[in-house]
Amino acid sequence: MSGDDMKQAAADLECPVFEDTVLAPSPPLSEATVAILTSASLHHPDQPDFGPADISFRVLDRERRDLVLGHWSQDVDQVGFGVDLNVVYPIDRLEELAAQGVIGKVSDVHLAYAGNQFDLAGVQLDSGPQGAKLLKDAGVDVVLLTPV
Repeated sequence: MSGDDMKQAAADLECPVFEDTVLAPSPPLSEATVAILTSASLHHPDQPDFGPADISFRVLDRERRDLVLGHWSQDVDQVGFGVDLNVVYPIDRLEELAAQGVIGKVSDVHLAYAGNQFDLAGVQLDSGPQGAKLLKDAGVDVVLLTPV
């Protein structure tokens, strides 16, 4: 499938509609705690890799840069990540924004899911709310999504 074919196929996908959405008030960005949520199947070497149909998430430590890209899709080019992890996990850019006062602070914890899922019900009903609770309990105000 060519890139143009993929773009057209994606353009034709129906966007899900969520009946119950919650928009929580957040502080100004300059006071907000920001976390990353990536679908790049990232994990630390001492954590289990993601398996097929794995709807769980991995908690990523802010201080650690020893990340493994566990995406097994042939459509994911891992070269960019190999050169600069910020391509899929912009932790250093968030650190810079915090140092500049653009954001309040960077969360100590971040989340990674496996993005190559075909049945999202488990994420929507189980691991998604669990991850959201974990971030909320960690004091996160804003989540930066990096879809891969």
